[in-house]
Amino acid sequence: MSIRMITPREDSALQGKLKWAMLAYAVLALLAALTLDGNFRFFVLILLGALALKSWIAVKRESVE
Repeated sequence: MSIRMITPREDSALQGKLKWAMLAYAVLALLAALTLDGNFRFFVLILLGALALKSWIAVKRESVE
């Protein structure tokens, strides 16, 4: 794994992409909550939350390196 510097422009682009990804996850979660029921809704919401967390961690890791 190589370490490289991230320019402010790249960091801003990552933050913009993260914002859109989180919005997409929120829309999908809302649709899932409104249309699904039972255990499947719970599973889908947990999965979307995990994907959102993974995306956030990846962007924070890139901004630290």
